[in-house]
Amino acid sequence: MNTGTAVDFTLLGQDLLLLPQKAIYWKQEKALIAADVHLGKVGHFRKAGIAIPRDMEQNDLAVLSDLIYQHQPEKIIFLGDFFHSDMNTDWDWFILWRSQFPKLEIILIRGNHDIIADRHYLKLNIQLHHELLVGPFLMLHHPQTDADLQQAAGYVFCGHIHPGVRLVGKGRQQITLPCFAFAAKQVVLPSFGKFTGKVAIRSNKTDRIFAVLQDKVLAID
Repeated sequence: MNTGTAVDFTLLGQDLLLLPQKAIYWKQEKALIAADVHLGKVGHFRKAGIAIPRDMEQNDLAVLSDLIYQHQPEKIIFLGDFFHSDMNTDWDWFILWRSQFPKLEIILIRGNHDIIADRHYLKLNIQLHHELLVGPFLMLHHPQTDADLQQAAGYVFCGHIHPGVRLVGKGRQQITLPCFAFAAKQVVLPSFGKFTGKVAIRSNKTDRIFAVLQDKVLAID
């Protein structure tokens, strides 16, 4: 398995590993953090008659499995939009995947796409929250405004907007890559799911931006 090149990043005394699989491993908490998996999106579109390869969904679960075997986390924190829409046949794949890691603590911060009834998650021993403070970090789904960040109980971890950074080459060619966007009081994670888009975001000069290439994470100066 090619695990790629990750980047160590220290934040508020906590050791984070920014992974090319578009997730973060938080060493002190032994936790994987991922945003916007959008599991079930393939099934959602296939149900609407749009031809999309079914194995795209299974690939995202396989990547999660690889990260679990590699880093041996005690918990996974999903920052919302874990399942894309209503329950469909892709939920059965998730049930099978969950059965392989019965002792793993799974925490879901509910996002706007997470509309499946609580009982289905609770049956799989998945904790549900709208927000959760873990150490110095506040786990949310939506990015917060500057005013809200002034009142936040901790440094915010969030997703939702599928952030990307636009790079321009010498020949004026452009590419937008998914990125981790660290601002003064919050970080926006890239979308974990492969079947998702990305939006180039505006950043301040003081922000730390890390682009995600196919097999490595790259700090953008």
